[in-house]
Amino acid sequence: MRDRVFCTEQGVSKEEELDGLDDQALHLLAVEREGARVIGTLRLLVVGREAKIGRVAVESHWRRRGIASRMLEMALLGAREEGCRRARLASQLHATRLYEEAGFAVESEPFEEAGIPHVWMGRRLQAPSRG
Repeated sequence: MRDRVFCTEQGVSKEEELDGLDDQALHLLAVEREGARVIGTLRLLVVGREAKIGRVAVESHWRRRGIASRMLEMALLGAREEGCRRARLASQLHATRLYEEAGFAVESEPFEEAGIPHVWMGRRLQAPSRG
């Protein structure tokens, strides 16, 4: 699915998409109710007390239905449970609103990654409540 979204749809090279970090990450999948077909994915890397969110992709005809927001919510919950106190991500410019709605703030000037304009975004994470 990432190949379809990033490589085919957005023109990212396979070499840039496959960065060698997938084996170290937790992968969240959004699955269609009927048929169990994957319609969305997100990658979570935990490094110390920081979570790095990446490779967020949703099939084109499933976008704007809250799927990416729900995956992000689940990833941040998992990151907090792993002891992370901060989350960061490199957002494509057109997607910053999605992340701002999840509490992220822009932390950099725009930069180009894989030929696509991005910005770094981050947010603090609260410890999970015990109760």
